[in-house]
Amino acid sequence: MWLPWALLLLCAPGSLSLRGPSNVSGTVGGSLSVSCQYQEEYKRFAKYWCRQPCLPFFSETVETSASGEEVRSGRVSIMDHPGNLTFTVTLENLTASDAGKYRCGISTILVEDGLPGFLPDPLFQVQVFVSPASSSDSSARTPGPSRSLLSSIHFLLLIFLKVPLFLSMLSAILWVNRPQRAIRGQTQSD
Repeated sequence: MWLPWALLLLCAPGSLSLRGPSNVSGTVGGSLSVSCQYQEEYKRFAKYWCRQPCLPFFSETVETSASGEEVRSGRVSIMDHPGNLTFTVTLENLTASDAGKYRCGISTILVEDGLPGFLPDPLFQVQVFVSPASSSDSSARTPGPSRSLLSSIHFLLLIFLKVPLFLSMLSAILWVNRPQRAIRGQTQSD
């Protein structure tokens, strides 16, 4: 009975089967690399990188080759290093549109007794931040994750403080004005 739960754990983002950084950042025109670490039992499987939602035929997926050589698709390359149980994805010549959520994964199509079988792919999500290139000192720039944090704080303030406060004020105004309309309506009918 524990097997289904174990299989769910394998496909959970950040699972023990596959791990790596949750955030990476680079600058426009530069490059960045993501190293994804996997467990020994996944040595013979193909590894992949794709932009979420990772739908077949709708998103570009770069997958390792059986020969173990680097595979390149446009500005993205991937290479498996089975000796140290990692694979590396490199994005080159970054643009602002490269920012977003990506997925490191292992394709786990199995063949048992001549029949294909499927397990959920071990995967984890990587958030890529791309900051504008600047000729000024790079330490003066605000990195992508900080901007994301600030926007998250503003969103939380909006949802949990500003919107309820606005609705409370609106309700108070409507409640104060309601009795006046009711009294006027009674005096006109008399």
